[in-house]
Amino acid sequence: MNAFELRCPLPMPADGVIQLAHGGGGRVMQRLLETVFLPSFANEALNERHDASVIEFGGERLAMTTDAFVVRPWRFPGGDIGSLAVHGTVNDLAMAGAKPVALSAAFVLEEGLARADLAEIVESMRRAAEKAGVPIVTGDTKVVERGKGDGVYIATTGVGKVVAPHPILPRQVRVGDAVLLSGDVGRHGAAVISVREGLEIDAGIESDSASVHEPVLALLAEGIRVHCLRDVTRGGLATVLNEVAVDGGIQVAIEETRVPITDEVAGVCEILGLDPLYVACEGRFVAFVAPEDATRALGIMRRFEPSADAVQIGSVRDGKGLVTMKSRIGVERVLDLLSGEQLPRIC
Repeated sequence: MNAFELRCPLPMPADGVIQLAHGGGGRVMQRLLETVFLPSFANEALNERHDASVIEFGGERLAMTTDAFVVRPWRFPGGDIGSLAVHGTVNDLAMAGAKPVALSAAFVLEEGLARADLAEIVESMRRAAEKAGVPIVTGDTKVVERGKGDGVYIATTGVGKVVAPHPILPRQVRVGDAVLLSGDVGRHGAAVISVREGLEIDAGIESDSASVHEPVLALLAEGIRVHCLRDVTRGGLATVLNEVAVDGGIQVAIEETRVPITDEVAGVCEILGLDPLYVACEGRFVAFVAPEDATRALGIMRRFEPSADAVQIGSVRDGKGLVTMKSRIGVERVLDLLSGEQLPRIC
């Protein structure tokens, strides 16, 4: 998402009162960003609307991102809120072409949270940060009354050193660029919602939550002309592609048969009436690269576990803020931003 983002989009009805309801559509989130936050906080870095903002300081280009995590339940197949907080922050830095340097973490704890649960979350964060090679150097803790915090919320900030030789932004995308996807989509959202809804499905779905900075940094180190990167989080693949298409003023054309979705995820989505293309991931990213670099880029990505199943799902066409998908039967349809509900509390 953008450098200033709403992780759980909040619908704003006609009376102007923000409500949680069951999430809210991508259009609602965009409206809040454009009418509330961006007019007040507008500046050159923020206006790029990227996963992390790039700033100049002391002759260095630094990337900075901040995020809040409110996933329910806090423990889910394949991860928990602690590891998720590290992965999400590191990944946002990577999308700006930055190597993570340091993280901060702020905890909002609900009165009554078991000390053992907190210790488990903190230890999970430590392991994830150690694996990503980034220290957690500062933080804060607050406690709220019982019933006011749903266990634990975590807010993180990350700082990284930009190593990309040129800006990685939607406006850098060019007609003809290859659109690469690092792996199957929808697993994180499907894993969380399956546990939350108590679905009796022996599907073995685990979240894809992981740090993806290693394949991204490898692409840059080996000279791949990466024009834009986005991690596939809240709102899923279709939402992320729409954001790039709108901000870059281009058309993204993908093919349904090329987008990897496991049978297990497809089954859960069918039961719940969800489209897997709009279900969140937490360890997947899309890369827009020069077409002549596509094959080599895929080879590099496949060397790393989080992107071992990377594929090209489409290309960029001349157009204006549009995402289309060719179906299995050859019919092309528009993939729009959601105007209805999205899954709440999945990140």
